[in-house]
Amino acid sequence: MTPLLFDGPDDAATTMVLAHGAGAGMEHEGMTTLAHAFAERGVRVVRFEFTYMHARREGRRPGPDRMPKLQACFREVIASLQGPVVLAGRSMGGRVATMIADEVEARAVIAFGYPFHPPKKPDNLRTAHLENLRTKTLIVQGERDAFGTPPEVAGYNLSEQIEVLWLADGDHSLKPRKKSGFTLEQHIVTALDRAMAFLSER
Repeated sequence: MTPLLFDGPDDAATTMVLAHGAGAGMEHEGMTTLAHAFAERGVRVVRFEFTYMHARREGRRPGPDRMPKLQACFREVIASLQGPVVLAGRSMGGRVATMIADEVEARAVIAFGYPFHPPKKPDNLRTAHLENLRTKTLIVQGERDAFGTPPEVAGYNLSEQIEVLWLADGDHSLKPRKKSGFTLEQHIVTALDRAMAFLSER
């Protein structure tokens, strides 16, 4: 069983399982920021690492596991927790969350920086399963995200259960440029405000 990292109250009404992206583990700054922000709003956040990250902690540099293994790891974490959970993730973690959400009967999904396609490969879509997704899903996306921009996403056939929140001038990490007049901190607050409202609607 992969180690878990908990934030937020043990008796919270909402438990969120938060998965990391392909290149950084559960203690990455971006993951920690999200976990603490949700915890401060009363959500119990559970972080974990996919199996390949264990090897990286030992000094090796393997790429991400194949999707079946990623999904199995996510399912194992969910099975260790009590009651219905919200699934969340950054980039790859959000993708895996959307792929198992219906199966595990998640309350909802929140994906930060969904990788609709690899950068500069707009025809290599990762959206087939999103067409029939039944779980209510919020995707928080920067307008400059190389993994999926507003014009691109507007042309996808996405389930009616999916809502996309666009953050002005944000990149894949949701960070805007200084000239935009926005800051990452502002975008995190905007994302959290919408995410908490989204969860209350569930």
